[in-house]
Amino acid sequence: MLGLHIWYSVLATSSLLSGVVSQAKTFNNPVIYEDFPDNDVFVGPDGAYYFSASSFHYSPGAPILRSQDLVNWDLIGHSVPRLDFGDGYDLAPGTRAYRSGIWASTMRYRKSNGLWYWIGCTNFWNNWLYSAPNATGPWTRQAYIGGGEGKCYYDTGMLIDDDDTMYVVYGNPNVQIAQLAPDGKSQVKSASVLNGTDVGVDTIEGNRLYKINGTYYILNDNPGHTTYIWKSKSIWGPYESKILVKDITPPIEAGSSPHQGSLVQTSKGDWYYMSFTWGYPAGRMPVLAPLKWGSDGFFTFVTGSNGGWGASYPLSLPAKPTRSWTGTYKFQGTTLDPRFEWNHDPDVASYAVNNGLTLKTASVTQDLYQARNTLTHRIHGEFPSAVVKVDIAGLADGDRTGLAAFRDRTSYVGVHRVGDTSTIVAAFNATMDEYTGQTLNNETVVASAPVPKGTTVLWFKTEMDARPNGTRDSRFYYSVDGKTFTQLGGTYELYTGWAFFLGYRFAVFNFATRAVGGAVRVLEWSVA
Repeated sequence: MLGLHIWYSVLATSSLLSGVVSQAKTFNNPVIYEDFPDNDVFVGPDGAYYFSASSFHYSPGAPILRSQDLVNWDLIGHSVPRLDFGDGYDLAPGTRAYRSGIWASTMRYRKSNGLWYWIGCTNFWNNWLYSAPNATGPWTRQAYIGGGEGKCYYDTGMLIDDDDTMYVVYGNPNVQIAQLAPDGKSQVKSASVLNGTDVGVDTIEGNRLYKINGTYYILNDNPGHTTYIWKSKSIWGPYESKILVKDITPPIEAGSSPHQGSLVQTSKGDWYYMSFTWGYPAGRMPVLAPLKWGSDGFFTFVTGSNGGWGASYPLSLPAKPTRSWTGTYKFQGTTLDPRFEWNHDPDVASYAVNNGLTLKTASVTQDLYQARNTLTHRIHGEFPSAVVKVDIAGLADGDRTGLAAFRDRTSYVGVHRVGDTSTIVAAFNATMDEYTGQTLNNETVVASAPVPKGTTVLWFKTEMDARPNGTRDSRFYYSVDGKTFTQLGGTYELYTGWAFFLGYRFAVFNFATRAVGGAVRVLEWSVA
């Protein structure tokens, strides 16, 4: 598989041997073949485009992406450094926060004070404000804005108006607009401005708020089906509506009809709609399409050659490729690349980055889903794979470590240590209830092999078919030299249920079943 992000987005032909590339005039959808749902896209003060996404229980939360052309993106940081919203985010015994955390939230830059703002509602109840002097941080919590039943800024979008007043739109199906105090840290007032029943639906969400040429616009959707645009001369309404897309043909085979996202204008004046397609097992992947202005003051959608959301469209801006989404991490320095996220908040005392990643055991549990300090990386592309090089010399009795295809149905290849014996295992089908987040059953060892005497360094490999119309097969391998890999455990079919909301990730873990004290060192982690 080609390890170049630009191969997926803006390059039609390339010569990997010579390093010469021929730039096309079109881009392909998805623009990122990775799981970045609930996008909020806008133009920053530097003219670049910024993209805030959902991350649920993964930490740090609210990933931030940046692009110069709306097509090539790089993950540069997170708005929420730690999910300190309750014990569940620390995986304290008997608690967990799967399906909670960072849902559809919003981010903007405020010119008047040079600060970036992020606002979101967590756990359906509580509204938080974070700010930073730069998109890359440092981000700090500024305020608890409030919350409670009916007051959560659910699926929210922020607007900083021409007079510097801050507003947020939110709610389902009763959509409201709240005016914030001048410092953004409290609410001045809130009023209902529209309802899903106005267009004959009982669910409407994914709210975004814009002011374009003196007119206020709200973008939202009836999930799974229809995107609506609403406009009004007053921010408080009344709003009239029009359908932007309805049951539109997706840009990839077996993907869903895109129906939620953001409006964004390029420096050339062209308008685009960034949405996402549900494409499990990979997840909800960003897709982009151009818009045109209609004579009625509403946008109209530009269809592709398929009569729906096109698999490709002409580029509006010159392509500005970013670093590859694939490659090898050697954990140099003392911090993790922002492309890594922990399953829930990590125990910071139990890991270290310094020319390798040391993972000390931080949990005593039989349950992988309850284990702390499981580190994840999104899968990329139709046929993603990962290889990790691990030093297992520090394992203790009862420790379990490995590389997983991680979701609410999880399988892995790794090592189980029992007494003085370490055994390579393929363990399949750890299963979580996708609605409650509770573990239904732990993984089952389906195959094993001895660790050769004197061996302390092993390589683990996971391969997937992540296409929504593919086999969904995953395979697991090990190696004692990093060159020759042996498959272990046969084929595991990846799960495609939607209710967990997130796609598969690669995950490296190390947890104790008897007592903490053991450790492993991840020397390299390659993603392809």
